[in-house]
Amino acid sequence: MAVSALDSRIFRNLFGTREIRDIFTDDAYVKCLIEVEAALARAQSKTGVIPSAAGDMITDTFANIELDILRHLERVEEIKQRCLLVQFGGAAGTIASLGSDDTGLRVREQLAIELGLQSPPITWHVARDNVAEVTNFLALIGGTLGKIAMDLMIMSSNEFDEVSEPFVPHRGASSTMPQKRNPISSEVILAASKMLRANASLGLDAMITDFERASGPWHLEWVAVPDSFVTAVGALHQTNFALSGLVVKTDSMERNLRSTRGLIVGEAVMMALAPHIGRQKAHDEVYEACKSAIEQDKSLLEALKDSPVLTSVFTPEKLAALCDPLEYMGASQLMVDEMVKRSKSLAALKNNVYTNGH
Repeated sequence: MAVSALDSRIFRNLFGTREIRDIFTDDAYVKCLIEVEAALARAQSKTGVIPSAAGDMITDTFANIELDILRHLERVEEIKQRCLLVQFGGAAGTIASLGSDDTGLRVREQLAIELGLQSPPITWHVARDNVAEVTNFLALIGGTLGKIAMDLMIMSSNEFDEVSEPFVPHRGASSTMPQKRNPISSEVILAASKMLRANASLGLDAMITDFERASGPWHLEWVAVPDSFVTAVGALHQTNFALSGLVVKTDSMERNLRSTRGLIVGEAVMMALAPHIGRQKAHDEVYEACKSAIEQDKSLLEALKDSPVLTSVFTPEKLAALCDPLEYMGASQLMVDEMVKRSKSLAALKNNVYTNGH
């Protein structure tokens, strides 16, 4: 059953051709999304991005949701084997109308082959966990995309100004405020992620049925399943659009990194000091320096220079280096390189993510 005109075998050629569909496949779409994430990871691997804990800036990391997407691709393969089952069991699941021998089982096996589905060892229509798993899988995708959208919305705010969605004339504009450039794709993605989570809940509710023929709960799937697929495709499309042309403002990122005047790398100073005076004493010493910097409105470096303990251990040049956020990247570059390598490898192996037309 088609869920839209675009999905209809009768009407879909009004919106495209078979040749177009062969080029713009789901496989190419997912591969493009992975490549975009990899490109963003490479571009930002040397530019710190400030994450937050309870709304407070902590240490610099990198925008990288690639691992989520790679896991989703693995889940797709698992779900195809576990959840895409042929449903053929007769009125009550016994296939009694085809006799008491294995005729019914052989018919079910051949039907599964014809449809490109798996043949279950037993009639499964009373156990709806496979359907619920599909809607929950789509909700997981929505969660990943929603996380991307939430971060993009915050990072594109005037206060951060670290990224912006691709510019399209009048897109995201306001009828009364011409300066507005609302992150439309992110807003749509975030709404879609909430809808997918709600549909996942419906899928779970539909599992609790009465005996062999459900008198209500099963019908929830009629809404949850098709709506989840359509919503997920829309969210993926908006994510691909937003990320493919995302404007990354590295100057703003570095400005924000330095906006705390060194406080963001208090851990770096503490960890460097710990081998000299002990971990707890180092924590207390840097804590007091940070407190002084905040209360006296000065940089962490200035506060550190007022500490006899720190100045007795480190030279002024070493203290300055410890207070530079760009000098405290850890193994980020190595992790980004590894993720880029993995994404390329998986994309090469999965040229046909949705095999057999699924």
